[in-house]
Amino acid sequence: MYDLIVIGSGPAGEGAAVAASKNGLNVAVIESKPKVGGNCTFNGTIPSKALRHIVSRSIEVNSNHLFNADERPLTLSPSDSLIHVESTIAKQVAHRSSAFHRNKIKVFTGHATFEDKNTLNVTFEDGKSKNLSSKNIVIATGSSPYRPENINFGQENIFDSNTILSLKNKPSTMIVYGAGVIGCEYASIFRGLGVKVTLINTREHLLEFLDREISDALSYHFTSEGISLKSNETLKSVENQEGQVHIELNSGKVLRADCLLFANGRSGNTGNLGLHKINIKPDQRGLLDIDENYETSVKGIYAIGDVIGYPSLASTSFAQGRVAGEYIATGKSNSLPKQFPTGIYTLPEISFIGKTEKELTESKVPYEVGKAQFKHLARAQIGEHEVGFLKILFHRETKEILGIHSFGDSSAEIIHIGQVAMDSKELNVEYFASTTFNYPTMAEAYRIAALNGLNKLF
Repeated sequence: MYDLIVIGSGPAGEGAAVAASKNGLNVAVIESKPKVGGNCTFNGTIPSKALRHIVSRSIEVNSNHLFNADERPLTLSPSDSLIHVESTIAKQVAHRSSAFHRNKIKVFTGHATFEDKNTLNVTFEDGKSKNLSSKNIVIATGSSPYRPENINFGQENIFDSNTILSLKNKPSTMIVYGAGVIGCEYASIFRGLGVKVTLINTREHLLEFLDREISDALSYHFTSEGISLKSNETLKSVENQEGQVHIELNSGKVLRADCLLFANGRSGNTGNLGLHKINIKPDQRGLLDIDENYETSVKGIYAIGDVIGYPSLASTSFAQGRVAGEYIATGKSNSLPKQFPTGIYTLPEISFIGKTEKELTESKVPYEVGKAQFKHLARAQIGEHEVGFLKILFHRETKEILGIHSFGDSSAEIIHIGQVAMDSKELNVEYFASTTFNYPTMAEAYRIAALNGLNKLF
């Protein structure tokens, strides 16, 4: 009998297992894949960002006049880039395996299904099975790409985000259906590889949860880089004709390309867990309802990470796991910070924390905007990463920082400077105007943006 069994070894599962073990519980993890790490490590965050890194470096080489023009353009295929991707995955697996081993967490490789609320049946690769019992069980099985029934994903030129990296030869043209985070990231990555990309957005604006100025900047940059952006479009049919994908949209448009990446939605991996045996019913997207402690409607059964929906970030999933694991072990109820940073790894990247201008306007909050254009930063000029800007939203009277939004190189890194300031009760926008930053750095954007905003108050 274990104190806790966690189903899934991704960021959420690891966070819960390690936190519970550090608090003295006897913990086991069940992972359906041969190695630990979950979808984040093998199909999601790690491989896509490793591929992005290689593509961004090739773009730098091809655009930098210092390199020998006779050796350009440097061309890469997805399979060429996979060497780096596979190396990164291997390092992540080793690190996460070590974390489970150090914390004396037993890992079972197999598929888990509920027998009752305290018993899981684990089916191993050889077909044998074993029952494991626990006082508490955490469901951290992640999510999978949504696959409509009218699309044949068995075709060799139709992919989702879990299979796109199996693409062996670089296509000349690609259609990406779905302009969410995953669709936008892959659209920019494959455009960076030299593929002609058409990005179909079912909404009016790209990533509508972003500050509007950031969304507009992304749209402008995509278009200027040669991505064909089609907005307010929905899919009618997909056919394979003579080795090409033919897509008909409900607007009547017909598009053709060498391949299709369907990236329109994800579903929680809860369909084959036997949840009906313990009277838990996921919603239509396979997501589970939980309370403030991540406990489901069944006492002792918890759910964390992608299976509970928003925000579905690796960082917040790990934090949810930590909070749930500590609660199971100690009974102490904690919660995540109200504000957390979000990183979107398009080329160039986006990151933000806090409120948008639209939200502040609707709430009738008197705010001011301070902005720094990256093209004015010495570090951006040196590195030839001059696209983008950082903006600080702050209260006109109290100077409290209300939101930070960044578009451009290093955005996902420098956002944490703003995060620390926003979490502090003592610091406001004047701190950035008066403190000293290393020079030259991208972080210097905070000083320039703060001065820009404060100058508007006088």
